[in-house]
Amino acid sequence: MLHLLYILAFSVLAILAVGNLIRSLLTLGLESTRSYSAPSGFSGMGQNAYGNGSVLSRRPVPHPEFLDDTGNVINEPLLIMRSITVEDAREQLDALYNSSPNTPTNDRREES
Repeated sequence: MLHLLYILAFSVLAILAVGNLIRSLLTLGLESTRSYSAPSGFSGMGQNAYGNGSVLSRRPVPHPEFLDDTGNVINEPLLIMRSITVEDAREQLDALYNSSPNTPTNDRREES
């Protein structure tokens, strides 16, 4: 009898947890699609939180990595990958390893 009581209690808790999860997902979805407009008495010329008169524009601000040195948006791919052979990769890694300041001398590598 006690087993049935435990099963019933955990079933109720599981249903409540799943219901809460679904309600949270729906709330998150509605909040993400909501557009926030200015309050009715807001003229757009007041001071912002930083104390100066500039007001943020309605257009989204791009991430700083998408801007060049002058502040213009970059319209080129940011990551270009090229395929290389295993030998080329090994040569590049060996060159990096040999150019590092803490590389062991050739005598030590041959002995071990």
